[in-house]
Amino acid sequence: MSGTDRPTAQPGIGEIEIYVPGKSKVAGSAPVLKLSSNETPLGASPKARAAFMAQAENMERYPDGTALDLRRAIAERYGLDKDAIVCGAGSDELLNLLANAYLGVGDEAIYTEHGFLVYEIAIRANGATPVIAAETRFRADVDAILACVTPKTRMVFLANPNNPTGTYLPFEEVKRLRDGLPDTILLVLDAAYAEYVSQNDYEAGMALVSETNNTVMTRTFSKIYGLAALRLGWVYCPADVADTLNRIRGPFNISSSAIAAGVAAMADQAHIEQAAALNSKGLAWMSEKLTGLGLEVTPSVGNFILVHFPETKGGTAAEADAFLNAQGIILRQVGSYGLPDCLRMTIGTMDDNQRVLAAITEFMTGGSETE
Repeated sequence: MSGTDRPTAQPGIGEIEIYVPGKSKVAGSAPVLKLSSNETPLGASPKARAAFMAQAENMERYPDGTALDLRRAIAERYGLDKDAIVCGAGSDELLNLLANAYLGVGDEAIYTEHGFLVYEIAIRANGATPVIAAETRFRADVDAILACVTPKTRMVFLANPNNPTGTYLPFEEVKRLRDGLPDTILLVLDAAYAEYVSQNDYEAGMALVSETNNTVMTRTFSKIYGLAALRLGWVYCPADVADTLNRIRGPFNISSSAIAAGVAAMADQAHIEQAAALNSKGLAWMSEKLTGLGLEVTPSVGNFILVHFPETKGGTAAEADAFLNAQGIILRQVGSYGLPDCLRMTIGTMDDNQRVLAAITEFMTGGSETE
């Protein structure tokens, strides 16, 4: 047997950059403050925790393969048709399933310059070609996306709000994008951070899904609901897309524990409102304080901010990251997103935010304190 006689992966897979999540640990004795993965500082609803624990009595049983209780809970919360909802192991699984179903060798799919890294992975894994549309001031640009469309385009991924920039497109712009795309192109609206947005001109995408047959909206329980460890998400989509996804997803792709916790979390909207209010206060405070230090902060509507560290004002993002790590503080390096001069910070509790601000102030000024 020659050295070349071996199984070979599908085209495009070898070009995928392996996704590297935010760090969870750093060396040293300081208490670790992890603000690298956009996790809610409030954690999951106590009701969701109780529902999760109750499932321990039935671990020998397969889960409901249709996730009917969860789809009903989502449908009732938003006034949707439960049959137009498909649940998955995080929105990541659903994004990949969409690519599995609608992309292949010779196809193209578009996402924006600083878009979520999973898009490229999903595109390349199916042999398709990723096409990157330029952003304008770290925000998706509808005209730039439309200019990238060719006869080979089959899908457009739009994170709204976008991670890691925190920027968003108003609903009128999203509609303009949909109107400008051929009917054969599937528009995927990734609304993982929708629950944090309070701007009046924002809409997660449900209306557009209901009005068209070529738009889907993905959501997650990993962020404001605090269920990241359970891997739970959902997609709202036209009937034929739902039928397609149900044909290719795993028959038991969500655990009973995740389903039960999701139902309970969806019902505890008081917990969600508390998390949103805490984030809104911390987001405004942290943005103002960091701007006061002379740093540029990209305006964000999510539960995180993108902080720019020019060399002329204290040091590079890599140096800031090393300094913060030494104090037990973990933010997110975003060089893989084409942003090597930035760090992304998840908004934490006010105590968390104050600790980060004090450390960045020390890094920027060489020791002066902040109030």
